[in-house]
Amino acid sequence: MAGEPLPDREETENIARAFLADHAPDLLPTMKISWIEPHDETIVDRTGGAETTVTVTGMKVKARNLADGTWFWVIVGGDRTPMVFERDIVWIAFPGHRQTEKWLHDNWLNERSG
Repeated sequence: MAGEPLPDREETENIARAFLADHAPDLLPTMKISWIEPHDETIVDRTGGAETTVTVTGMKVKARNLADGTWFWVIVGGDRTPMVFERDIVWIAFPGHRQTEKWLHDNWLNERSG
């Protein structure tokens, strides 16, 4: 995945739609894409006793579920496979952050584990 060029927006959308057709087909009929852009995710690797922070970049398809107003996204890596999928995200317009738990995010988990 590292060092591979990211897919363009059209290819990213096609990959995301194929993924959703297999894993969350209920989202496709009410999907409205907000944007498709490069997106970084920072993860912490603690294997072998050492801690390393790594930034992984993919193309994020951010979309709204028009049926219930929640958000969802698929992030596609340079290897053309989805690396992150989140759904049912509730967004608070002001102050501009999500209400839904961030179970996939190290920083959110660290803030709550003390």
